[in-house]
Amino acid sequence: MMGMMMHRPLLIGSILDFAAEQHPRAEIVSVRTEGDVHRQTYRETAARVAQLAHGLETHGVRLGDRVATLAWNGYRHFELYYAIAGLGAVCHTINPRLSAEQLIYIVNHARDSLLFVDLTFVPLLERVRDHLPRDLRYVVMTDRAHVPANSLDALCYEDFLDGHATTFDWPEFDENTASGLCYTSGTTGNPKGALYSHRSTVLHALKVALVMGASLGEGKKVLPVVPLFHVNAWGLPYTAPLVGMGMVMPGPALDGPSVFRLMDAEGVFSAWGVPTVWQGLLAEIKAQGRLPRGFGDVIVGGSAAPRAMIETFEKMGVNVNHAWGMTEMSPIGTHGAMPTWVREKPFDQMINYKARQGRRAFGVELKIVDDSGARVPHDGKSMGELYVRGNTIVAGYYENDAATAKVIDKDGWFGTGDIATIDADGFLSIQDRSKDLIKSGGEWISSIDLENVAVAHPAIASAAAIAMPHPKWDERPVLVAVAAGADRPSLEEIHAHMSEHFAKWQLPDDVIWVDALPLTATGKISKLTLRQQFEGYKLPDLR
Repeated sequence: MMGMMMHRPLLIGSILDFAAEQHPRAEIVSVRTEGDVHRQTYRETAARVAQLAHGLETHGVRLGDRVATLAWNGYRHFELYYAIAGLGAVCHTINPRLSAEQLIYIVNHARDSLLFVDLTFVPLLERVRDHLPRDLRYVVMTDRAHVPANSLDALCYEDFLDGHATTFDWPEFDENTASGLCYTSGTTGNPKGALYSHRSTVLHALKVALVMGASLGEGKKVLPVVPLFHVNAWGLPYTAPLVGMGMVMPGPALDGPSVFRLMDAEGVFSAWGVPTVWQGLLAEIKAQGRLPRGFGDVIVGGSAAPRAMIETFEKMGVNVNHAWGMTEMSPIGTHGAMPTWVREKPFDQMINYKARQGRRAFGVELKIVDDSGARVPHDGKSMGELYVRGNTIVAGYYENDAATAKVIDKDGWFGTGDIATIDADGFLSIQDRSKDLIKSGGEWISSIDLENVAVAHPAIASAAAIAMPHPKWDERPVLVAVAAGADRPSLEEIHAHMSEHFAKWQLPDDVIWVDALPLTATGKISKLTLRQQFEGYKLPDLR
């Protein structure tokens, strides 16, 4: 027997319609590439999105067309999210930090018909234009007065809106219609496309609103430092308007002082981003001797947050929510909202839980498998590769059957490539990426664990542990570190600092001091680059 309920498609446009009606005064505040700060409400945004949709339709955008964006976080980028998807087209966000080769590949692979570009990235497109589709049209995301001289024959964004009606008769279509396309970064080989649907995106927004409730709320403001070009800013363009939360868009300035000033001026409550950004903010907080006005919550994801960072924020009274996910998961899979029984524990014990990657969100299933593919128990000790399944997780890669076959198992689960444990209370602990684990004498050493303890040393600002080949032990760990000041502690001093947490054989064989660690296109430390950089390095006992 089937239920007798109405079926209405879950469409992205319904989120902005709801926000414009129920949260009309909540604002999107944007630091613009033109150099000023812009404000508009969700109600005003809905009207501009309608105008933009008319413009897109006038320029031939139809159901299923891919429309690309190359832009910072700002209100125009937000508008494109809703206008493109609302027409039934696909919003393809491009990461400007990708190499030219990767950018060329994904634009051609996606077969984009239009590309909207922020002022900052016009020169980038001019350099690669000859390698992009000849019929690709370009739109500069500014007004007529600020359109630069360019060789793209580019149109003007505001001209797309000018003169059009502020209402639109939005089409209705199947909720499984594609809505967004985001390519993975930092991988070997060509980037791979995750093709999201209206259904998956709306469900993800609802899921995030449910599990991140303490970080969200009507009347509050959220700062997505995580870019709109990186997995839809972790879903915030959909979740924030759904709950009536104002958005503060930082534009291109993501250094510690700029982020502090913006948060302080706007009274941002919750800020979302990767650990490298929060290191800069913490340095500015220390320099200012205070928190930004209204700041009480931080979401950390993208890579593992050092325990010392979590502890520092918590001692300041800022709640840390340590989340985990992937591009292929829309992206949030687990959250770090602590149950009451954890919050009631002594501070150090609570931080131990917060340093893990949290518990699964509703609609996300997790399993750990060994090398033979058999499940291992959730006992907090048994390690294996983490597999995931759910209605916001890709079933394959866009037009890439070979890559899909490598990650989807016979039961439809997605293999993340992460080595992890799950304890009896459901807490996930990512031990490492499978390619980043260090195997010494047949035993595994977690590079993440080494890094987390190393950066707790006051003289170390950031660090990465990588494996170096050894004829006897197979691999040995080496610490590549950035100093926090003039002091550079010796290897013996670092061992003394770390020895409480590791057996002697697990400690790094050497420390290499560098001015900066290379980052991936999404702000994570690039161990692939480090391994290439130190390819000819020899361990001390082999020199």
